[in-house]
Amino acid sequence: MNVFEIRDYLKDALKDEAVTFQFDRKEETLRIERNDNKKGLTLKLAPVAAKYKEKKEKILEEVLYYIRETIHAFGDVNPFNDKPIIMPVVRATSFQKEQNGIPFLITEHTAETNIYYAVDLGNTYRLIDEEVLEKLNLSESHVKEQALFNLNGLSNPYKTDIVSGNTYYFFNSNDGYDASRLLNKQLLKSFRDKITGEMLVAVPHGDVLIIADIQNETGYDVLAQMTMQFFANGLVPITSLSFQYEDGTLTPVFILGKNNAKRNQEAIQRIEANRKKFEQEKKDKEQ
Repeated sequence: MNVFEIRDYLKDALKDEAVTFQFDRKEETLRIERNDNKKGLTLKLAPVAAKYKEKKEKILEEVLYYIRETIHAFGDVNPFNDKPIIMPVVRATSFQKEQNGIPFLITEHTAETNIYYAVDLGNTYRLIDEEVLEKLNLSESHVKEQALFNLNGLSNPYKTDIVSGNTYYFFNSNDGYDASRLLNKQLLKSFRDKITGEMLVAVPHGDVLIIADIQNETGYDVLAQMTMQFFANGLVPITSLSFQYEDGTLTPVFILGKNNAKRNQEAIQRIEANRKKFEQEKKDKEQ
């Protein structure tokens, strides 16, 4: 199925829901909003089309489930219990900063990523904006502290793959917070202590974290290819860049692989521009 066929399929499958659709042909996205309060989500269709080649009907079922759970969570009825579970969520810096004019609660993280916060609803989660924050009756500082505390309490199962002497660790629990594990400082430190080469970290989309022990040039090439593939196929893409991890600091880097040298200068200029902008904004806030 192509992007347009998937768009039509989703619209037909959701015809009984009280929602409206807005298709952006240029960005290949489908905006789905509730009729009552105009809250909703924007879905990138190209990754769905890419995954359809491999997973067929299963990916369509997963996307429909994700849409329905999210749309229902955006109802005006307060869905939160007395002890809500709050989690951090990593998103690209280009991700929307507000919804219907209501700003999300956001913490700057790197030049490529920001931290959002969400209330876990079991099968999905709802990002915390100022309206949700008021319903929770919690302070921003409490939300941020609780989110990191809950993140650190997650188990961290991973799979290992070794290619040409380079070791790759994949975190893919499908609990909605795989990329969020990038924020677990103790987890990253524990890997730094056992990695003997250069430690690179990647969060190409919301459902995967990759930690790599790079020992040679082939290792960079493999990571670059994997990260780009994950980024292109993820339902919630974050960044195709990797991060160098050293002394507790994450620095976005562009990997000079054999097959992507032509993109080198453009990518380096973008990274440098983002880095300068990010550092300047931090300085301005500190003054």
